[in-house]
Amino acid sequence: MSFDGWPRAAFDVLLQLEGEPSAEVRRQCRRGREDLVRQPMIGLLNAVADADPEYEDFAVWRYGDVLLQAWQRQSAIVRLARNIELGVRFDLDGLEVALAWWYPPPEQIERYRLAVADPGSGPRLVAIARGLERDGFAISGDLLKRPLRGYPADHPRAQLLRHRSLIASRPLGCDDWIHTPAAADHVLATFSQLRPLARWLTKNVD
Repeated sequence: MSFDGWPRAAFDVLLQLEGEPSAEVRRQCRRGREDLVRQPMIGLLNAVADADPEYEDFAVWRYGDVLLQAWQRQSAIVRLARNIELGVRFDLDGLEVALAWWYPPPEQIERYRLAVADPGSGPRLVAIARGLERDGFAISGDLLKRPLRGYPADHPRAQLLRHRSLIASRPLGCDDWIHTPAAADHVLATFSQLRPLARWLTKNVD
């Protein structure tokens, strides 16, 4: 499937779906949303996978899969490892890209904590996270409300130890390139920036 960017009419469809659209509005917008919003996302991820086979395992949510009040967002994921995914979202603000390690089983959380506490892999994660923040990424996730039991409160990586999930996300915006094939290049470039974190997680958590 070729990718030429999102047509400008895609934003018109999303505008109609803002807020809590009625069942009738959702029905009327179904075809337009599929053709103008979802299909370009499939084309985008095919273009990304053609450029790098590492990103071949992807899924694009269907119209009926989205949550209530999320009709105006088109989401997709690229699976890298168990519970480790790249995410792409298209909405009225344009594109956003993220890397998420989320909904992990207890054994993954334990491996994560051991890796964060390790004097080798722990500082490496700190350096990766700081580099991403300098590049405009937000680091977030599900955190314990208190310092992790069993580790000193003044541990140099106490904040990272509190994580039960880890997400790095950055909006790419809504400039004119979103209407062109160059949108795939922007996503690929952002995926490349996230690759060190993806590899750290895959090595130490998966």
